Amino acid sequence: MSETVHRRVKCVYGPDGSPLTIANLPPVNTLRWVARRKAEVVAAVKGGLLSLEDACARYSLTLDEFMDWQCSVERHGLAGLRVTKIQDYRG
Repeated sequence: MSETVHRRVKCVYGPDGSPLTIANLPPVNTLRWVARRKAEVVAAVKGGLLSLEDACARYSLTLDEFMDWQCSVERHGLAGLRVTKIQDYRG
């Protein structure tokens, strides 16, 4: 009988290079999602601080919404997450 053990890291580096921990992620009740906060959540998932499922549950995100954030960061960096620039980067 084998069980998969998921190990979580305690710290990852955020979009600005500063350390991110569970304690300094955006608050659970965040209503205003600026680009930096979105990028922090994406970095937390990518680095293993949060699982994708945990991030979506914690922040009431849909899988599609998170995946849009992740694709925007990968393609355009932090600027791709700015709501005012969304039309410039979609295509």
